Amino acid sequence: MNSSLDSLNQNSSDPSTSSAPFCLLEIGYSQIFTTCLLEVSVILLLTVLIISGNLVVIFVFHCAPLLSQHTTSAFIQTMAYADLLVGASCLFPSLSLLHHLQGLDPKLTCQVFGYMVCVLKSVSMASLACVSVDRYIAITRPLTYPSLVTPCRVRFCIVLIWLYSALVFLPSFLGWGKPGYHGDVVEWCAVQWKTSPAFTTFIVALLYAPAALTVCFTYANIFKICRQHTREISERQLLHKRYAMVLFRITSVFYILWLPYILYFLLESAGIYHHPAASFLTTWLAISNSFCNCLIYSLSNSAFRKGLKRLYSFCVLSAHATAGKQRKRVKSKAPKD
Repeated sequence: MNSSLDSLNQNSSDPSTSSAPFCLLEIGYSQIFTTCLLEVSVILLLTVLIISGNLVVIFVFHCAPLLSQHTTSAFIQTMAYADLLVGASCLFPSLSLLHHLQGLDPKLTCQVFGYMVCVLKSVSMASLACVSVDRYIAITRPLTYPSLVTPCRVRFCIVLIWLYSALVFLPSFLGWGKPGYHGDVVEWCAVQWKTSPAFTTFIVALLYAPAALTVCFTYANIFKICRQHTREISERQLLHKRYAMVLFRITSVFYILWLPYILYFLLESAGIYHHPAASFLTTWLAISNSFCNCLIYSLSNSAFRKGLKRLYSFCVLSAHATAGKQRKRVKSKAPKD
């Protein structure tokens, strides 16, 4: 461990320095607001973007029946709900930095928050792997796809994703290791809660590696098939290919944003490198993916854009109708000459 971690340990153990401000970025502390202003600003911005963006995605899916024609939409909606919960859970570090959670046990709150975020991001990762398998089956077996991928099987798969994600990170509650750095804005999480090489290997072997290998295998074969049979490909398969491209962009951005976090997780667990600022930046870069998912989907999918326009039109008409009713009420209450 380097000097940054040593200084944190000294601050936590030395009573004379226990009142010193604890900021992972080590800059941006505001004497006026007595908080780490830079960290609060980053977290609150991401929280607003994640919650608002995923609420829009969920509403659009309900307003655009065309999007629900693909069985893949069930996995996309699952990701949207998981990302929405990630955004809601991000209120915890914001409230903690603003000194609104001082009465809570730091150990328990760190464990609960870390477990929640890791489970929710695991749901997103597993959903992306299932999406890639779904597109692989749709392109390689277009005739038998409707009988292989049924709504009942998709629902069962989604339930399995949630259960598996919840079980994989459960050992962190039993003291085996630290699942991530999402709660490190709280001093106990950053200083006292240590990562374990065995638990990190366990997470990589059961979650990160299988999901990444599945995505690489399926999309590599999808693009290989599309290149070999460009002229022979049917109109239905062409639609599947376009939809696969949208989902490939989402998957690519997911792993690009999560790669620094996973690498840092491995290095820190092995005792090779540790720095509080790296912990904060890689963690919240990964969490920002919860907003990027809905942004990419809205820019890449024409059916989604139509649904977004329909939602916007509905909101505008509702606002006009509400304003009209209010004007009528004001006129009815006005004294007559």
